[in-house]
Amino acid sequence: MKKLGILVVMLVSMTAFSQNKNARATMEVDGVCNMCKERIEKACIKTKGVKSAVWNVNTHELKLIYDENKTDLKTIENNIAAVGHDTKNVTATDEAYNSVHDCCKYRDETVVDDHKDE
Repeated sequence: MKKLGILVVMLVSMTAFSQNKNARATMEVDGVCNMCKERIEKACIKTKGVKSAVWNVNTHELKLIYDENKTDLKTIENNIAAVGHDTKNVTATDEAYNSVHDCCKYRDETVVDDHKDE
């Protein structure tokens, strides 16, 4: 019985340490300009456990490096939505979206078209 207890403790310990401290992920985040880039990256970096966040204005791709022991993708997506940007899984509230600068209104086709020329 004592051996079984030790085995269980070892398995639980290995599971707890199996999370990646340098997990990498990529996700799509809506935005149109460098002000969006700054806002998105800042929201990610302010999330405890996020080590790197780089958003590409042209592809809308966000590349992350984060510690799975401290955060998860759902938390990061919620923080991005809180500053007004949609992800595939989380949509920003109207209040959060309306807080972004007028040139950052990525849901407005006119604004999106204006940024295509840049």
